[in-house]
Amino acid sequence: MTTASARPARVTVIGDALIDELRDPHGSREFVGGAALNVAVGLALLGEQVTLVAMLGDDEPATRIRSYLRDYDVRLVESPSAHGTSRAISDRADGEPRYEFNEAAQRRRIRFDETTRAAIDEADLVVVSCFPFDDDEQVAELVDAVARPGERLAIDGNPRAGMLHDRDAFLEQFTRVAGGALLAKVGDEDAELLIGAPLPELVDRVRAAGASGAGASGAGPAVLATAGRDGATLFDGERVVRAGIVELPGAVVDTMGAGDATLSAVVHHLAVHGVPGSTEEWADALESAMAIAAATVRHEGALLRLPPEASPPMRGS
Repeated sequence: MTTASARPARVTVIGDALIDELRDPHGSREFVGGAALNVAVGLALLGEQVTLVAMLGDDEPATRIRSYLRDYDVRLVESPSAHGTSRAISDRADGEPRYEFNEAAQRRRIRFDETTRAAIDEADLVVVSCFPFDDDEQVAELVDAVARPGERLAIDGNPRAGMLHDRDAFLEQFTRVAGGALLAKVGDEDAELLIGAPLPELVDRVRAAGASGAGASGAGPAVLATAGRDGATLFDGERVVRAGIVELPGAVVDTMGAGDATLSAVVHHLAVHGVPGSTEEWADALESAMAIAAATVRHEGALLRLPPEASPPMRGS
């Protein structure tokens, strides 16, 4: 395994930034959010040097997002939006959230200009989350911009029904790009939306796409599969590591940020310790991630939280 890094990793996260409006029988509340933004802030809280590449409008919600990112010391590289800042409305009247997205979210795009490409080039790790994989032009620009994806790219398709324009194209492009990555994350809801099948079938598709690639074990990406109450599983070559949900004091309040917190924690582990070289090392990474996810869901909103009396993996050890 790679020796633990003594300095913060430079991580560039590419994807969405938006306003999450949560509605339930008690009223409506707004949070700064977006899957990519959540991962970027989570990685900053875990000690990394983070840049977020995301689309924002010229409006008051964008001002809130910029201020929020400054508070957490996340550098922002903006792509302009002609339709304002993205917004997701989550209706939780019946328990599980149902999402609606405004026009800006549905037409999200990243501008791969000189500044964006420089942020990608300088990064030790690149994380992509909630990217429009059903947009051929955007995918081609992403692939062209990220050099050595098998060494430094972590990818989470994070498809959303309200932002999906072409399900088949999204599935094809996501599995192709993920197959050449270092780490790919998929979830049970992704599997249901993209292929209408259980999570293991989507895992198999991603692993098959990378069978001749150069992922964590030289045989495609390590695949992080999250399954809500059933915990998570990590596949890396012949290694399979499972971790259940972690029981912590207090009730589960909001599951919205669980997947993003899990991805942040695993990417942080890679940044600190390098790619795990054994089942035991992957188990350490996954168990730490599940504890962080458990702490996160015990608070409203998607901000990453650490479990009580816990600290992120230390550098130089």
